[in-house]
Amino acid sequence: MTVTTVDDGVGARGGPRGAVAPGERGATRIADRVVAKIAAQAARERLGDRSARTASPHATVVVHHGTVRVRLHLELDYPCDIGARCADVRRHVASRVRALVGMEVPEVAVHVERLHLTPAHGAAQGRTR
Repeated sequence: MTVTTVDDGVGARGGPRGAVAPGERGATRIADRVVAKIAAQAARERLGDRSARTASPHATVVVHHGTVRVRLHLELDYPCDIGARCADVRRHVASRVRALVGMEVPEVAVHVERLHLTPAHGAAQGRTR
């Protein structure tokens, strides 16, 4: 009886032989400016289609011991429920940063810098008799 052994290069844990254990691999450092760009993009996603006269959201962040504090500066169309709109943006930014970066987001401060008056329905078409 002949026994054939095949070495497939896979270690006992299912990873390649000689691989470093997960707890010993080190860490990935994500720059603060990258986290800020992710936060600004998340705010843009939530605000949706914007008019050309509205500036894109801008974010600054402070990263400390695995937590991120975000400060967003944005412009909103008016009339709208400003508080609800800011709360929606705040929740979305916190969840996207948490999902993409893997850090906790205990604070997202939203600063509304400008409100843009949107034309009333039908006002763009001119006067109707």
